[in-house]
Order: sequence, then structure tokens, then C-alpha cells
Amino acid sequence: MATCSRPSLASGPGFGTALAAAAAAAAAAAAAAAAAALAARRPGRDPGAGLPRGGGRFGSVARGRDWHWGAGVASPPGGALHWHLPAPETSPPAPGASPPAPPLRRPGERRMGRGRPGGPHPAAVQGTGGSSAVSKCSAAARGYIQDRFLRLLVGRRRRRAPLVHRGYYIRARAVGHCVQDFLLKTQSHPRTQIVSLGAGFDSLYFRLKDTGLLHHTVVYEVDFPNVACQKATLIKRTKELSALVGDTGEEGLGVITFSGEDYKLLGVDLSELSELERALEEAGLDNEIPTLFIAEVVLTYMENSRSDALIQWAAECFSQACFLLYEQMHPEDPFGRVMQQHFSQMNSALNSLARYPDCEAQQMRFFEKGWTECSVMDMNEFFTCCTPEDEQQRMQALEPFDEYEEWHLKCSHYFVLTASKGMEPSWTPLLSNMRVPHRDGPVRTAGSITAAACPVHSDVSGLRRYGHHSVLLKPNVILTTGGFGEEDGHHCRMRNFHVLIKHAGCWKAGYVKKENPDKRWDERLYHTVSCLSNSLALVVGGRTSPSSAGLGMLWLKFPETCNASEPDDITVELVSLQPAAEPAALRWRHSTTEVIFKGEKYLFLYGGRSAIEPVLGDWCFLHARELSRVVIPVEGPVPESRHSHSACSWKGGVLIAGGLGAAEQPLGSVFFLRELERGFQWQTVETHPPLSPRYSHTAHVHDGKLLLVGGVWFHSSSVPGVTVIDLITGLCLDYTINVEHLEWPLMLHNHSSVFLPNEKELLLIGGGGNCFSFGTHLNPEPVSLSLSNILASH
Repeated sequence: MATCSRPSLASGPGFGTALAAAAAAAAAAAAAAAAAALAARRPGRDPGAGLPRGGGRFGSVARGRDWHWGAGVASPPGGALHWHLPAPETSPPAPGASPPAPPLRRPGERRMGRGRPGGPHPAAVQGTGGSSAVSKCSAAARGYIQDRFLRLLVGRRRRRAPLVHRGYYIRARAVGHCVQDFLLKTQSHPRTQIVSLGAGFDSLYFRLKDTGLLHHTVVYEVDFPNVACQKATLIKRTKELSALVGDTGEEGLGVITFSGEDYKLLGVDLSELSELERALEEAGLDNEIPTLFIAEVVLTYMENSRSDALIQWAAECFSQACFLLYEQMHPEDPFGRVMQQHFSQMNSALNSLARYPDCEAQQMRFFEKGWTECSVMDMNEFFTCCTPEDEQQRMQALEPFDEYEEWHLKCSHYFVLTASKGMEPSWTPLLSNMRVPHRDGPVRTAGSITAAACPVHSDVSGLRRYGHHSVLLKPNVILTTGGFGEEDGHHCRMRNFHVLIKHAGCWKAGYVKKENPDKRWDERLYHTVSCLSNSLALVVGGRTSPSSAGLGMLWLKFPETCNASEPDDITVELVSLQPAAEPAALRWRHSTTEVIFKGEKYLFLYGGRSAIEPVLGDWCFLHARELSRVVIPVEGPVPESRHSHSACSWKGGVLIAGGLGAAEQPLGSVFFLRELERGFQWQTVETHPPLSPRYSHTAHVHDGKLLLVGGVWFHSSSVPGVTVIDLITGLCLDYTINVEHLEWPLMLHNHSSVFLPNEKELLLIGGGGNCFSFGTHLNPEPVSLSLSNILASH
């Protein structure tokens, strides 16, 4: 987290129990409840995971809306069916534009548009809104947020995916946390104010009023004139809303579309600062009392000169001012590029990202515009540091979930910022409740490795996938199984087995022929494949849906004498298994690694998760030939439970690195399961500098060096490249991946990799996933990384 102050920064007291009774009701504060819906469709997805079906070379094909608001999406290539995906933040209309208000409809009944003042695309703005309220209502129905007023705003109810629910949750949690802190810190003042910029059909006022938190606070909401008029009409027609707000009879007078004793609804364009100032003055805003400005994904659509002017105006014209900002960041990494492309295609460019791409730039922006204190953190850090552990656990247990990578990537691309001036005591809501120290700075790198697209001669698209597994069957023959991706023009769990063959220096790709085509293998994700010989491989675990039980084991038998030079020459026979060890295999995101004990080969099955247990820390040994479960003593400190880790055979034992732990936090530990005369022993591998915690990476061992490839970590300023750990000295060096020669974003999570020892080359296959409603990105081609130089330098 970045935090700084002028002149000094006081952390202030924590919440204690002062607002405990109101916390749940206000937790969803400032998440927009919109006024109208686009017709929602059903984008294709991995069953149980809620992932849209992607397509296109670059990836962002789910032409929906920013996940915050929710709406329908256009059909991706291939005619895929559609899931209810959320809508995007939309771009604002031309300055001063005030389209006439359409007939009143509740969100979900027809389009009505959520105002986003200050941008050049009025049509995009007027098409936003209603599905946002539908998505919030879905999250509330599942227990993520509490908002009884949503039922008054939503005309239809549809269940959204778990990833969307979490997205609404973390935003509402952050905004609610900061709003409550403002009200608590200013409760000794006789009067305070909240100004919600681009409020749309937000229910913030009603929730605060209903929970008794507005004893001396007036809420001002600002949005386009037609949006404000529609909301005013809705309030008057809904008894439960009008009873809370009251009515002074001033609605309809100029820009004030509704006026209650502690609630003012204004129709004005935010980009016209003089009009905004005049309207707020007319409505009674007092620039001498504590005032909180809220802007959730609003300023980024305005021209920078106009949004900067608004920020500076709030600092200069109010003696006791606070500002709460929630927006996107990091436009240039793979996720950020997909995010930017999506909004550009929606004619809703994120204008602030080029000038203010990260937390540090946003913080300096506020200092330069007159604010004296400013704190900022990304949403991963907010969830970890400012959300109590019991609340984290409550949220994580609400429904089956298996989209950790997408969840953490989303959180690393959004930030919450609080700024203040003239406040006594200082307003620092992002510091007052921190349970752990903020994270380290950017990762230091030892160099870079150039990525090159690997040309493949093929008429099939079977390598556009994620959650799969690739293995080297024999030199120059790579088998890829499972996952979710593109197959025969559709997006689905992958049915066919894919093979890459290197012949005469060129890679050829195709599907493996099944000798028993009627035999199903329960198309699976997050399984393992272990080659026990050139003609025999074992599939262990995997899943279909995260709410279903894990899958068992399966033999893949290939011809004994297979010297194929063409993919079509390779055949496979599927053989089901029901050994005694079957129950241990009912898991996914685990590892299966070959170890040797007293000259015999065993498979070491470790970690993962199941439909019942979100993370596992147990293990078992399977005899490699008989697949019988064998008890072998293991001593030493037991590693923390984990899934999505890496595991490599080394010196007869196994190296375990990283993973996602029980609290959904990346782990940075490395363990070596070492063979002893009487069994095995866990040993900690110390690295220096310490390994940055990560998960969803791949790993290989070569010449006493552990290579970790890609993954997800919480350093939002960069993405993992290749980390080289010297297993003798413990030296740990990070290398970035230079992608300037690739025409598309390289997403290295949910991927597979194969190390070619003779060439000292890594072949990266597949990877990617759902970038929320920005689209599903699947790496379109294998990528080659030459490691000759870095391995030689070690």
C-alpha cells in the first residue's frame, strides 16, 4: 500500500465496536443500483465456474460491460450460448448533453442508463445501468452484501456467477468501510455532508438512513439530468423509499430533481465544473463543514483536465474535505491490455490510465491538486489487510468457487484511494484497521528472457485452453489433455487429446485418435498426467464443476512402438481404474510426482482441493505399477496445506513450491521431500532473497536449479516471469519475460509448460482465463523461451 502525508499522517483509532451493529447493513455502500437493464444473454462458460467463452486472437470477446454494473453481452464467435454477465462501466456523454428522460422503468425492465458524466459517448451511457442492480440483487441473495432496497429497484432477478458476486462484494466492502469511518470520525461535528458523484440509482442514502447513520449528515447525489429525474420519480412512486427520504416539495426546481431534509438529488454534468458548483450551492452544500466526495469508476471516463479540475476544486473550495476514489489501474500488463481493449471497443476509453497508471501516480495526483494526506491500496491488499479474518472466511464459504486467478487479477487492477485536507483528527480509513504490514515494493529482476511465438503447423485450435496439463511423452512428442477452451469452433471442456510433434525442426499439431472413441474420460480441468513409460500415462483427479466431486484415475495407453512423425499417427486407449487408492484421487489443483524409495518407483499425490475441502494438505504414495496405496513414513515439519502449487522430481524426492493456502493467500515456501533409509523427510529450502509468494505457476528442475514459470502473485506492479532457484546455494533470481515480439497479451496462469533439456528451452502452452466481463483471453499459440543464457550464468 502506498501512503504518505503532508505534513504528517496519523493513523487514528480503529473502529472497535462502535459501528458493529451497522457494519453489515452499510457494507454494500456505494455499489450502484441501476435504473434499467439490457436484455441479458447467456455467455458460454466452464460449468460451475461462471466463465464466459472467449474468442478472437486478442481475447476480449464478451462484449459486455464492466463487471461492476452488469448487462447483456454480444455473441462471441461460434454462436456460443450466453450466461448473464455483468455490464461495464460506460463512457459518459458529451459535456452538457442532457437527453430527454424515457418513461420510468425499474432496472431489468428496459434500458435506462446510469449517468457517467464527462465523456464523449452519450449512447454508451444511456445503455448502462439496470443489469447492475440485477447483479447486486443476486449477490445480496447469496449473502455477500445486505441491501433490502434492491428489491425495490430491480424488475427481474437472475442469478449471477460467483466471480461476479465476489467482485461486487469487495467493492462494496471497501466503499462501506471508508464511508462508515468518515461518519464515525465526524460524529462530534454538528453537521457533515456526503457528495456522491455519478450516483445513478445507488441505494447508499437509503441504507445509511435505514441504519440510523445520518443523524447530522446530508447526502447529495449527482448524475445526468434524465437519470436524476427517473430516480426522483421512482422514489416518489415507491412508498418505502419516499417514507425514508421525506419530501420538502422542492423537486423539479431547476437541477434539483428531488429534495428531502437530508437528501438532495441533482441532475448536472460533472464535466461542467461551474454548473456543478452552482447546482450544489443552490442545493445548500456548505463548504465549511466536513464533506466526503465519493467517485466510483467515474473520473476515469472524463477528460483528464476536467477530472483533475474537479479534484482540485474539491480541495481548494472545502475547508474540511475527504475524497474516496475507486478505479482501474495497470493498463499495460496482460490483464490490463485486455481490460483496455474491452473499453475501447465499447467506445468507453479509460482516459485516466495513461497519465495515472498505478497507485503511486494517483497518490501524486491528489497531492499536486491540493490534498495533504493520501492513502491508496489495491483490492488484494484491502481484502487482506482491512477485512477481518472471520469476514473473509464467511465470504469465501458462501458458494462453490474455483476462479482464484481471475479474482486476484481483478483485485490487482482496481484500487481504493482516500485523501483529505483540513481534517482533525486525520481521516485515514485505510490505515486505522490494518491487521498486517503493507506489502514489499516491486520485485527486483536479474534480467529478461525474450518470448517468441512458436509456429505450429496445424488445422486444429486445440491449444487455446486453460486448466489443462501437458507432458513430454518422449523426446519431441508433447501430449496435452483436458482444460477449458476452443474446440471445433466452440468453447467447452476439452474432449480431445492434443499432441505436438517436432519433426525436421518444425512443430506439428493434431488430435490423438482414440482406439475406443465411445469411451468417455469425463472432460476435466486441473488434473495431472504422469508418464510412467513411453507407452503408458496415468491421469489423476481433476474436476468438471467445482460443486461436483473430483474425478478418479484413468490409464492412457499408447502403442509400444510409436515412431510417429505426424500427429494423426498416434493413437490412445483409455482404460478406467478402480484401485483401492481411488478415494485419494478425488481432488483437483493437486500434484502427482514420481519419487523413488528403496529402488521402487512411487507416485506422490499431494495437496489440492475438493468439493468439500477448499484446500488439502494430505498426501499418499501409490505404487507406480500396481497403483496400490503404500504407507511410507514421513517425518519433519509438515508444509502448510495448499493447492495450485508446483511439484518436481529431484534426487528421488519431490520439490514443492508456492501454492494457494487456506486463507486464499499465495505461499512463498519451498519444501523438499527427501528420501531417507527409513522413509522420507520434509525439509525447508531456504532462498535468498525470499521467494515471492505465488500460485498457478509451473516448475521444472534442470542441473540443480528449480525453474518457476509464470503464475499469480500480489505484486500488482508486475507479473511473474521466470524465477531460477539454485538448490545448492539458495540464490533466487527473478527474470521478466520480454513480450515485445508477441502480438497478443501473454497470460501465464492456468497454463502448462514443457522443458526441452537438449535445447534448454521452455515451451509454454495455453493459459489465460476470464478477465471478468472484459472477455475471456486464451493464449492463441505456444510460446518459446530460450533459457540457455540464464542457465549458463548460474
